Amino acid sequence: MKRVSLTAAIFLLAICSHAQQQLFNLPALLASNRIEVVNRNAQVQTINQKEGVHLTEMPGSGIAWLRNVSFSEGTISVDIKGKNISQQSFVGIAFHGLSDSTYDAVYFRPFNFRAPDAVRRSHSVQYISLPAYDWEKLRNEHPNMYEQAIDSAPDPNDWFHVTIRVKSDSISVYINNAEKPSLEVKPLTRRRSGMLGLWVGNNSAGDWCNLEISR
Repeated sequence: MKRVSLTAAIFLLAICSHAQQQLFNLPALLASNRIEVVNRNAQVQTINQKEGVHLTEMPGSGIAWLRNVSFSEGTISVDIKGKNISQQSFVGIAFHGLSDSTYDAVYFRPFNFRAPDAVRRSHSVQYISLPAYDWEKLRNEHPNMYEQAIDSAPDPNDWFHVTIRVKSDSISVYINNAEKPSLEVKPLTRRRSGMLGLWVGNNSAGDWCNLEISR
């Protein structure tokens, strides 16, 4: 058997590591027409020294799909910013997308992060799987299962870091590098791969930066 030198082994390891991790420069992707925006306008915006992609506020949901990017299992890491205005800030990530109306998503309601009412706080982070399982159906039929509060909730008007770990049998959501997930659920459909995008809900704007995928 042929021996592989230490230098060659390190080189091969670096290639494998690089192949498993992708860091996306969202402003550059938008500028090069590698983001497909649905029901929103998108622009580059810098807030608190972070340059990212901003999606404008409009009625209905909006998505900014990353062109030619498919995601199945692994970890999605991203910085997201919404705002502390009730019913006007639904921001998150769509994945396993088959179309503009068929996808899974994890999203946040920043206006509930630090709400004085415990019920509102329990609606801070949400998992949905469209078209069959929207938030209203899940809340009515499975209360407190697919949405939860966030311990040590971040400032609702500032950036917060999101880590979404997707496996074949589980989806776990971590905020600001916490050791314990804020939400942990089982997938609601058999879709296991598809498009990846930035997601906003009805009458919502949002900002995203530092998107990274580890497979």
